[in-house]
Amino acid sequence: MELSENAKAYWRANVKLLIQCLIVWFIVSFGFGILLVDVLNNFSLGGYPLGFWFAQQGSIYTFIGIIFYYVYKMNKFDKEFDVDEV
Repeated sequence: MELSENAKAYWRANVKLLIQCLIVWFIVSFGFGILLVDVLNNFSLGGYPLGFWFAQQGSIYTFIGIIFYYVYKMNKFDKEFDVDEV
């Protein structure tokens, strides 16, 4: 079964978006929460060291934000590639 060019382009756009979202989540959770924690702890957010905040809460908030962004972009892709549910 051969996929149409439209379906291939839709899939490429989806995978590209997914990879971008995963990179952002990795940078925030692993980079800010583990690798850069000592540098970020020089700053505070709400009375807590920023590195600690990213490790405990920041990556979760970022993940939730990424979910909403992904839904928004996929709805745009659905309309762009004419696969949306009307």
